[in-house]
Amino acid sequence: MRIPGLIDPHVHMREPGGEHKEDWNTGTSAALAGGVTLVMAMPNTKPPVTDTVTLKAALAAASSKARCDFAGYAGAGAGNTSTVAGLAPYTAGLKMYLDQTFGDLKLNDMGDWLAHFQNWPASSPLCVHAEGPSLATAILLAELTNRPVHLCHISLRSEILLIKAAKQKDIPVTCEVTPHHLFLSQDDIPVIGPGRSEVRPRLAGRADVQALWDNLAYIDCFATDHAPHTLAEKDGENPPPGFPGLESALPLYLTAVAEGRLTLDDILLRCVTNPRRIFHLPEQADTYVEIDPSARWTFSAAHTYTRCDWSPFEGYKMTGRVMAVTLHGKTVYSDGQVLASPGYGRNVRPPLT
Repeated sequence: MRIPGLIDPHVHMREPGGEHKEDWNTGTSAALAGGVTLVMAMPNTKPPVTDTVTLKAALAAASSKARCDFAGYAGAGAGNTSTVAGLAPYTAGLKMYLDQTFGDLKLNDMGDWLAHFQNWPASSPLCVHAEGPSLATAILLAELTNRPVHLCHISLRSEILLIKAAKQKDIPVTCEVTPHHLFLSQDDIPVIGPGRSEVRPRLAGRADVQALWDNLAYIDCFATDHAPHTLAEKDGENPPPGFPGLESALPLYLTAVAEGRLTLDDILLRCVTNPRRIFHLPEQADTYVEIDPSARWTFSAAHTYTRCDWSPFEGYKMTGRVMAVTLHGKTVYSDGQVLASPGYGRNVRPPLT
């Protein structure tokens, strides 16, 4: 069966500064193995992507190494509210961190929140890491400034119900959910391990997970929030938050189709159609993924391309598998092998000169 190449609007390639976890070469190899042909990389690298110099460096690394198509976000900082807006045409969008996660981009002053909402061009995506009360504030800011906002990786019943109410009031909000917040809960922490299960937002309760499924109509996108860290880091004294996810996402969705919890149209709406609309992305010509929707297999991190070499879905029984990927008319993945060369992927935004 042939489906369009998937779009993942939320990944962390870890380059620069965290190449021991992942880089554009290994991360985009993982993307192709997971049926993803376009990734959009977050700016919380070391150094973070907050200005022309750091954006150029990040895009240069992507251009030389990426095996699938890509775009990169700029990060909202306390000192770049007036300057970062000029980078909008060259980015995937602006990412604002209103709650603590991995990296140093958390914004503590609500005055900075409002300034970015006002200054960032309404024609360019504005994406927000916001949990609980800060998510409510982000929705309020969207209404006050009359500009669209995309809410990243929501996880709680209270959050999806608030988003549902906002949408019913025609407030311009969209949202995404990760596979780990759809398929894992707090009950899985003892199996995964306390350090390895650290993620932001944290894994939620069963009632929260069920609320996401019950309100699927109000969820615009599925996004992996692929956030790799090494096992040594995850098993250490201060485990950083984040899961790898690019290679397990589509098999999880296809397994849910086999179980009657999703349809193939549900997947394509949230992994192709809506991301392309929300993030103003071009169509990828001659690009598709061949899947075997009935293939039964067991997920193993030993056979993945991500450099971090582990998964919270280790040992999961999957139904549905990626068999081959064609990108721009060329077979770039087939029978478990990535065939695209580093640098084959294209920047879907105009070049920053």
